[in-house]
Amino acid sequence: MFITEIFKSIQGEGTRAGLPCIFVRLTGCNLRCTWCDTAYAFHGGKKMSVEEVLARVDELACRSAGGSGREASVPLVELTGGEPLLQEEIHPLAEQLLAAGYTVMIETSGERYIGGLPKEVIKIVDVKCPDSGEPDTFDMANLDALTAKDEVKFVLATRCDYEFARDFARRHGLLGKVREVLFSPVFEDPEGKWPGLEPQRLAEWILADRLRVRLGLQLHKFIWDPATKGV
Repeated sequence: MFITEIFKSIQGEGTRAGLPCIFVRLTGCNLRCTWCDTAYAFHGGKKMSVEEVLARVDELACRSAGGSGREASVPLVELTGGEPLLQEEIHPLAEQLLAAGYTVMIETSGERYIGGLPKEVIKIVDVKCPDSGEPDTFDMANLDALTAKDEVKFVLATRCDYEFARDFARRHGLLGKVREVLFSPVFEDPEGKWPGLEPQRLAEWILADRLRVRLGLQLHKFIWDPATKGV
């Protein structure tokens, strides 16, 4: 498989925000969201085997290779991209990470079917909103593949995006399907390529509509410079 980077950081999003986490960022994506902050993962990458990726994760987790000898001090691993489901090796990688005792999450655009992943994997599934530039790409079969431990995320750039997410969540009963529904405002691009959505505005919309969703902020962009890679 092709890997852009493997690094240890603080989980910045979702219900596990703030926890130490090891990230495996796979190379390549078939979507081009207008506000994408990981475009550097579209191309290139280093070719690595599943075993090499697992060995690097073990090293960062402060555990001996192969998962034996001592418990990992960082047991949380997120598979991300790009779009990690574009590479078939993601499935054996997830299986081996689970077998080694890690809690495994995957962040995916929602355009690829998630049902082939091991059931123990926690799926963080995006639904692309109208102003992402990639509307109508969500695989609706994913609604039936979601479980009570998974999360659905909407990245919102505008009021139009908010209304789409609100109505989609209600229409498909997402709060009854998954652990959490996340509404995350777009973070302004440091180079000015796109504007952000003020978190306060989004919070006020959520409160006005009495939505039982979680406001998600990208914690790592408040800790480090928003343009920093590998965090």
